Amino acid sequence: MIKFDRFTLENGLTVIVHEDQTTPLVALNILYKVGARDEDEARTGFAHLFEHLMFGGSVNIPNYDEPLQIAGGENNAFTNNDITNYYLTIPSQNLETAFWLESDRMLSLAFTEKSLEVQRSVVIEEFKQRYLNQPYGDVWLELRPLAFKVHPYRWATIGKEISHIEEATLEDVKAFFKKWYAPNNAILTIAGNCTTSTAKALCEKWFAPIPAANIPARNLPAEPKQTERRELELHREVPNSHIYMTWHCGSRTDTDFYATDLLSDILSRGKSARLYQQLVKEKNMFTDIHAYLMGDLDKSLFLIEGKLVKGVTMEEAEAAIWDELNKIKNGFDEKELEKVKHKAEASQEFSEMGIGNKALNLAYYELLGDADLCNRQSDHYNAVSAAEIIAVAQQILTHENCSVLKYHAKA
Repeated sequence: MIKFDRFTLENGLTVIVHEDQTTPLVALNILYKVGARDEDEARTGFAHLFEHLMFGGSVNIPNYDEPLQIAGGENNAFTNNDITNYYLTIPSQNLETAFWLESDRMLSLAFTEKSLEVQRSVVIEEFKQRYLNQPYGDVWLELRPLAFKVHPYRWATIGKEISHIEEATLEDVKAFFKKWYAPNNAILTIAGNCTTSTAKALCEKWFAPIPAANIPARNLPAEPKQTERRELELHREVPNSHIYMTWHCGSRTDTDFYATDLLSDILSRGKSARLYQQLVKEKNMFTDIHAYLMGDLDKSLFLIEGKLVKGVTMEEAEAAIWDELNKIKNGFDEKELEKVKHKAEASQEFSEMGIGNKALNLAYYELLGDADLCNRQSDHYNAVSAAEIIAVAQQILTHENCSVLKYHAKA
């Protein structure tokens, strides 16, 4: 159970405070409601580029990292399809330094050609190293547009192609910042050795003067229902062949999310799960195999990916996976369900360890609609019945809803 207080500044900034006097530290997390799905199709990768630009100096502070390190703090950030998240931890006596730093870059970045060039080069190098020059690095660059044809989830967070980042101008990034980076499009969480009254005073001092922005209404195109199987075959210089299978499913806020998540757990959570037991241990067709749920804010994907044993064909591998899926559609032992429910509960408890995790969880569940959802996750999972899981499996795990990427290792 994570206890917290919540308040909203006049400029629209949502603030959540979790007090924990047992630690000398405070975690500060700022979640901006902008991700890769909010980009222009001709200018992809901007959300991730901005994550880097936010460390390149703000309007009054030329170097973000130096004062934070002097104050004993650490920081990082991440971007995905739905959000951009910045987080730090700092000794409680230096908490105001964190408010000073984060509020200044929410107010405005420095926006210099030098900063843009430096961060653009970093992102381009990341694109090359992680996605183009690394084994299996281009999987998501190929798999997303195979599964999605209309919705902006069809491109990866890094972007569709390097040229979009190479051609980004200072005016482009200024426009992106002005459009999305504002207090009324953010959630600030403070967790650790800080009282709500202290947090309120610091928020009023540092964040309240920042004006709200006219955040555009999000009107993303809905992905049409997939009606036929899709397939893509690639041949690459990689050690082993892999198969990737996706099925369209509901969003993170859909009522069947918990049943779908538990379905993935029954299939592959741990070495006692079905896919590992049958396809790795018994039939020796895969050296590793996993099922998981993307859990995006919009309609998302259910995935299975497996590393084939040498000598096993793609056709044999796919057929073996379908055999296991057809079995689960016809039912399973209640003990399997109880096992994964216990594991889900343990994972939830583990995710609440540490003030950084608590700060992120509170922000994310507030994004979903209510920060208190983080305290009710176990109840949602425990309420799922076997019949609901079977119904979800029968509904989404169909051939016409499936996209298959066959990623061959060159002989």
